[in-house]
Amino acid sequence: MSERLYFMAAAPFEAARQLAGGPDERQTRLHGHSFLARIRAKLPTGFASFPGAEAEALTQRLQDVVALLDYTLLNDRLTDPDDVQLADWISGQLNVPDIAQISVQSAAHQGVSVDADRQAHYWRRFRFEAAHQLPNVPLGHQCGRMHGHGFEVILWALASRDEPLGMRPNYAQLETAWTPWHEQLHLACLNDVPGLENPTSERLAAWLWARLQPDLPALARVTVYETATAGCHYDGRRYRIWKERVFESALRLRNAPVGDVRRRTHGHSYTLRLHLTAPLDEVMGWTVDYGEVKALFEPLYRQLDHHPLNDLPHLAEPTLAELLDWMRSQMAAVLPALDRIDLEQTPGCGAILCWS
Repeated sequence: MSERLYFMAAAPFEAARQLAGGPDERQTRLHGHSFLARIRAKLPTGFASFPGAEAEALTQRLQDVVALLDYTLLNDRLTDPDDVQLADWISGQLNVPDIAQISVQSAAHQGVSVDADRQAHYWRRFRFEAAHQLPNVPLGHQCGRMHGHGFEVILWALASRDEPLGMRPNYAQLETAWTPWHEQLHLACLNDVPGLENPTSERLAAWLWARLQPDLPALARVTVYETATAGCHYDGRRYRIWKERVFESALRLRNAPVGDVRRRTHGHSYTLRLHLTAPLDEVMGWTVDYGEVKALFEPLYRQLDHHPLNDLPHLAEPTLAELLDWMRSQMAAVLPALDRIDLEQTPGCGAILCWS
C-alpha cells in the first residue's frame, strides 16, 4: 500500500450540555465536561507558513475552532450536542481538507472517533489489576517470572449513522458488556483463568473479543494496554501491537522565516510509537516480543535521545515528516513488521507515517 502522512493536533475545551435522553438519565440534566478534541488529516503543500510547521498550524486551527465552544452551553449551537454531533460540528468549522479522523473525548475514559467516511466509533476505557507469567518464554526472560500489571482495556463499537440515536451503541452498553469480565479478571492471576494459560496481550485481546462480540455485535476492536507504553489491538482478524518511547532532543528548523523562533535552537520531549502487524506465534502467544522491539530500536534511540537532531546523518531538516521518513528507512530491515510510526513533539501535536 502507498505511504501516507497525516498530521495530528489536539485541543481541550470546557463546556456544559444537556442531552435529550438515552441510557444514562444523568445526561438529561445540565452538566459539564473537560472535552478534548483531536484531528488527524492529510495536509496540502502550503498549509503551513513553511515546511515543518504543519502540526503547529493544524493545532492553531483546531484551537481557534474549539475556542468558540469554550465555557459555553453547547445546546446553544447544537440541538443535541452528543459527542458525535460535536465531532461533526468541529469538522465542519475547521476548513481543513482530507480530514481522516475527528475525535471528541468527553471524559478521561470515553470518547468518539469519526472517520473520513463519517463512521463513528464509540470507545470506553477500563482498568483491572492482575498477575501473570508467560510460560513459553526462554529461560531468564523477565516475563517468565510471575509479575503484575495494571492492565487497561479499551472497547471500540462501530455506530451506523443510519440507525436512530437511541439504537446506536453507547458508553453504557460498553460498560455493561465489560462488567462480568472485569469481575473475572480483576485481582486474579490470569494464568488461572480458563483460556488464558498463556496470557500475552494478544491472547487476552482475543479472549475478550470471543466473549464480548457475540453479545455486542457492534464491537469493532479490543485494545489491551499491558503497560502504559505497550499494547495490542485485535479486531477479530488481525493483531497490531505498539511500543512507545520518549526521547529528549534539540533541533533548529533552518527553513523557518527570519524572525521565527523555530530558527533558533529549541527542543522537545518527543513521544514515539512504533506499530507492528504480524501473524500470531501460536507457541509464544505473541506477534512480536515487546522487549525485542525495544532492543532492536535501541541503537536508533541512542542517536535520538539527548542529541541535536540536526546532526543526524542523511537527514536534511528535522521536521516531523523528514524524521518519520528517516526512522522508517533506518528500521525497515531491522523490524520488517513495522508499518506505522507516530511522532508527537508535544502532547497530541505531531505526525503519523503509515504504509499498510
